[in-house]
Amino acid sequence: MSAMFGSNTDDVHGLAGEASAQRAMEVLAADSEADRDGALEAPPADLTAAAFFDVDNTLVHGSSMVHFARGLAARKYFTYRDVLGFVYAQAKFQLTGRENSDDVAEGRQKALAFIEGRPTAELVALGEEIYDEIIADKIWPGTRDLAQMHLDAGQQVWLVTATPYELAATIARRLGLTGALGTIAESVDGVFTGRLVGEILHGPGKAHAVRALAIREGLNLRRCAAYSDSYNDVPMLTLVGTAVAINPDADLRDLARQRGWEIRDFRTARKAARIGVPSALALGAAGGALAAIASRRHD
Repeated sequence: MSAMFGSNTDDVHGLAGEASAQRAMEVLAADSEADRDGALEAPPADLTAAAFFDVDNTLVHGSSMVHFARGLAARKYFTYRDVLGFVYAQAKFQLTGRENSDDVAEGRQKALAFIEGRPTAELVALGEEIYDEIIADKIWPGTRDLAQMHLDAGQQVWLVTATPYELAATIARRLGLTGALGTIAESVDGVFTGRLVGEILHGPGKAHAVRALAIREGLNLRRCAAYSDSYNDVPMLTLVGTAVAINPDADLRDLARQRGWEIRDFRTARKAARIGVPSALALGAAGGALAAIASRRHD
């Protein structure tokens, strides 16, 4: 999970979630219009079910923002000393599961200072390049297979992440997913202002975003699935009918065992422990039946 920005009250979590869902739906509508113009054939759709995937350590090995910062450092946007600072803050967040207010403030200040005054198109272009150079090699194949399972069942698949929307959307697009719910940085006339809409999308903010998207798309959350590595995503995981712990931290692993959630761990060669019925695979098979009826650089 990314701890690059900062957050706290229900109001800002709700604002961040609503803004993320609104942006996602605008892009989805534009993509759908483009598909119609290109006369592309839409696959059968299971209209009321979807899957929601966290990004950092769930889909991507490590922090997507740290990988992005590495790519920016190689282009002289940041220094490698800055990247080490990001890594240090991320490591503390991963180990403790809690944000340090000083780390959050510093990381947020640097991130917003970087984008302020830059065209949104520039961040998108950088994300595309850095995805190819670094992030593509960091995708967990097992998690990618789970996402594809839902796609094959005719279900929507969304990334839900604290990562800035532009980078999250690039990852989703490259993997052929439906879209992304990410942190929204304010922009005016295609230029970043250096402010956020609400706050970062994490913890309760993710649950707000998923709920807002479900309302807009007519999803039945009890038929939906969510995947994450972090205890901080429990609000999102408990919102849906099927929760799956991927490469879980200790607290999430314990909770998953208590609640009978499925656990998948791709960090070792051993087979993942599978707990809970229905499993995510069963969910995908059921959804498919319904649809048929209706770095180059390495760390």
